[in-house]
Amino acid sequence: MSEAARLLGVSDDTVRRWADHGRLTTIQDGYRRVVEGAELARFAQELAADPGGESRSRESARNRFTGLVTKVTKDTVMAQVELQAGPFRVVSLISREAADELALEPGVLAVASIKATNVVIELPR
Repeated sequence: MSEAARLLGVSDDTVRRWADHGRLTTIQDGYRRVVEGAELARFAQELAADPGGESRSRESARNRFTGLVTKVTKDTVMAQVELQAGPFRVVSLISREAADELALEPGVLAVASIKATNVVIELPR
């Protein structure tokens, strides 16, 4: 469960709640509940496809990362918001007004929607 939580970018408790409510199927492995890889992949795709539910607006951005807000740094005009989406850390600069309206703070589930004309691709060392 903890590895599934880490991969989905949520807490262990969130994964347990999803399993308890039937959103995520688990199996018993001795005394532990386990999420099989195929089920985790299916569920991750479900979250990515509809992270905001039915009320989410339609948009052209295809690069969407659902994750947890880990840090919000605000000044009088701007806010820097850090989001942990599975193994990915996404940082965004937005207006303080927007951060306040969205009530962004550590622990809030949010979606980073990225629409860029320039993306740098590097090879790992």
